[in-house]
Amino acid sequence: MNKTIAERTRETRILAELSVFVAIAAVLHFLSRELLPFLHLPEGGTITVGSMVPLLWFAMRRGTRWGVEAGIVFGLVDLALPNSFFISNPFEILLDYPMAFGALGLAGAFRTRPLIAVAVGFAGRFVFHFISGVVFFYTYAWPGWAPVPYSLAYNATYLIPEFIISAVIIYAVALRRLLDIYL
Repeated sequence: MNKTIAERTRETRILAELSVFVAIAAVLHFLSRELLPFLHLPEGGTITVGSMVPLLWFAMRRGTRWGVEAGIVFGLVDLALPNSFFISNPFEILLDYPMAFGALGLAGAFRTRPLIAVAVGFAGRFVFHFISGVVFFYTYAWPGWAPVPYSLAYNATYLIPEFIISAVIIYAVALRRLLDIYL
């Protein structure tokens, strides 16, 4: 399939933008983990200073396909960062990194509804972390907790605050009409 120069230029521009947004998200995530270690849970999961905002913002700007791709790339970058993961099983890597962060790209389907976009993105991310928790991290369940409620509670302890932080920032970005800047 031959693409026109305009189509190739547009895709190149989007890929460059994807790289910048993923880099910003990675830096925010890394700095949060390093500078605020008390917000990092023992078996993984961190409350950050809005590190998911660049991924959500990108998805809302460029759509679901590009948003999922950015999330997958971020998941792989995060996996490569030092001290960023605890591996219990190789399949857990897929669930907790590329698939979970890729699910944030679902926000792109709700571009005109920023709070719903953030909620859908985080719900998708939660599903993958929840499944990983039930299947792979059940041995770390608190005494007396079954795998399902444990995974639900554990993942909620960092994803709910992360959702609130991201929703507030994305709402402010949407109010200022910054989603369309330099499109």
